[in-house]
Amino acid sequence: MRKILNYFSKLEIALWAASVFLIVASFIAFDRANYLTLIASVVGVTSLIFNAKGNPFGQFLMVIFSLLYGVISYTFAYYGEMITYLGMTMPMAVFALISWLRNPYKGNKAEVAVNSIKRGEQIFMWILTVIVTVIFYFILEHFNTANILPSTISVTTSFLAVYLTFRRSPYFALAYAANDIVLIVLWVLASISYIRYISVVVCFVAFLFNDIYGFVSWQGMKKRQALNIV
Repeated sequence: MRKILNYFSKLEIALWAASVFLIVASFIAFDRANYLTLIASVVGVTSLIFNAKGNPFGQFLMVIFSLLYGVISYTFAYYGEMITYLGMTMPMAVFALISWLRNPYKGNKAEVAVNSIKRGEQIFMWILTVIVTVIFYFILEHFNTANILPSTISVTTSFLAVYLTFRRSPYFALAYAANDIVLIVLWVLASISYIRYISVVVCFVAFLFNDIYGFVSWQGMKKRQALNIV
């Protein structure tokens, strides 16, 4: 416990604790039944605080979260979310985990070496993103996915996020933040029909703040690593 407390800053501990408190409080207030949602939310927000440190353990937790979230999405016929997380986010999190483990900063397995994506690869990334988005749109349409437009946008932001995570770019956190906003909209729409999904909305609000912090943290890591500071 002491090692964990020393590993994280006071701000990071406060952010994680506040996020978990909001998640648990919203679960008690609006759900009290779907414990899978509660578990997934806590696992997800914990993965983000490790990701903010560039720790590969965060990607391991993201694999678990993706599996749980896929099941939750299935319960409201958000097949786009289910397919995206089980068929794309989860496998890419595995690749990201391998990439992060293979690229430690100065041999420190608890911190990945930050990478910069060159212009040529950025163009390739955007072309690939468009292709993936179009393909998924027709897949979602085939399955009569609820709220297909925001679901398709979610595919776009999710793909950008997992690609940038795999490539160890600080901008993966911003892509995830954009995805959080889309998911907040999706689950607000779902909560209109079933109030219990407000707990999922609160989950992604917490994710949004954690992802914004993650981007700031990675920018600091990038500057520190550029100066070769351990």
